[in-house]
Amino acid sequence: MRLTAARLGVGSAIALLVAAALGHALNATAIPIAIVATLMLVTVLALWHLQESSMPASALSPSTSADAARHAMRTRRLAGQLRALRNAAAALPDALVLLDREGRVRWFNDAAVRLLGLRRPQDRRIMLSARLVGSTIADWLAGSDTEPLDDVPAPADAALHLSLSLLPIGRDQQLLIARDISNLNRLEQVRRDFVANVSHELRTPLTVIHGYLELLDPEDAPALEPIIGEMRLQSRRMAQIVEDLLTLSRLETQPRLVEEHVAMPALLATLRKEAEALSHGRHTIVVEAEDAVDLLGSLKELHSAFSNLVSNAVRYTPTGGRITIRWRHTPEGLEFAVIDTGYGIPASHQARLTERFYRVSSSRSRETGGTGLGLSIVKHVLNLHQARLTIASEPGRGSTFAAIFGSERALEPGARDA
Repeated sequence: MRLTAARLGVGSAIALLVAAALGHALNATAIPIAIVATLMLVTVLALWHLQESSMPASALSPSTSADAARHAMRTRRLAGQLRALRNAAAALPDALVLLDREGRVRWFNDAAVRLLGLRRPQDRRIMLSARLVGSTIADWLAGSDTEPLDDVPAPADAALHLSLSLLPIGRDQQLLIARDISNLNRLEQVRRDFVANVSHELRTPLTVIHGYLELLDPEDAPALEPIIGEMRLQSRRMAQIVEDLLTLSRLETQPRLVEEHVAMPALLATLRKEAEALSHGRHTIVVEAEDAVDLLGSLKELHSAFSNLVSNAVRYTPTGGRITIRWRHTPEGLEFAVIDTGYGIPASHQARLTERFYRVSSSRSRETGGTGLGLSIVKHVLNLHQARLTIASEPGRGSTFAAIFGSERALEPGARDA
């Protein structure tokens, strides 16, 4: 069988189209995959062509000699395309390292030299985890966790911070992508500082405004009573937004928490009282504690997170509804859940609920007094406890917000952590 010009041209075109389509359809992290995949496809085409076109000179007739010349020209063209693709991969700002099934280095680009400290040709065919031994990246590579690794120091320069992901290519290869996120971290720090500073500056004037509003007596000017009431309401809401922003800023800059033994029965009782006070008898509040188990964590921050979940359930559940506060030990870990029979949340909104100021219904949130920051606070508190938030909801049938903690945080009631 002989590779014809048409088949070779189609194959090369397919390779380039694959790269263009992947680069357009996928995000920036996936673009290196498109380039590597194209490299592999063009290489296969080139090798196939070379194998089929290399025949003994004695077997060439005058007609086949012309074909061989055309084949040679197309081979040179393919080789040029291959060099261009390799140069493109080498010029990428993200570090790319192609690994075999055992984790040995097969190929890497120039950015891998700068970010990961790899060397040519010494580091080809070595185990990458052994080359980076002693680093967080080496531990991640040696483990079975396939989740991306975020915000770790670069082995070649500790001042740089990397985000890494490991993606399979076929059955026998993996692609390590390392991105320099140092500038993003600096911008994020600028944003946090700005929010914290503005919030601090707003706190004092808002306190003064709210204080003077409280001194105004609507009986002195009955016509202004609705206006004064609305001004008081909005000043309290603005003050709460400022407090929530300050809480978020503190949580974002806090690398770890001071942990203690959290007695869950007492915390659950407090949450129930708060829910009943906020509900004013409009809802049925139930506490279910199926297991006698306490939690290792920060009482102050956990109370803040759990209270946000409970208050949201009260605010967004119509009168006559039921709110269940549940604490139990599951196969997944320790679960604190708030289950309501409220309005429910469409699936299209659920992924964005923990974003700052994101609202499913702006008018309903304003009516109930929400700031739009409660679930962001919940997410940050849970992250500091290595926990996660799950959301299950259906419009018209209610919602379940569950905080899942690792079983290693379970404590015997009455015990004290060391």
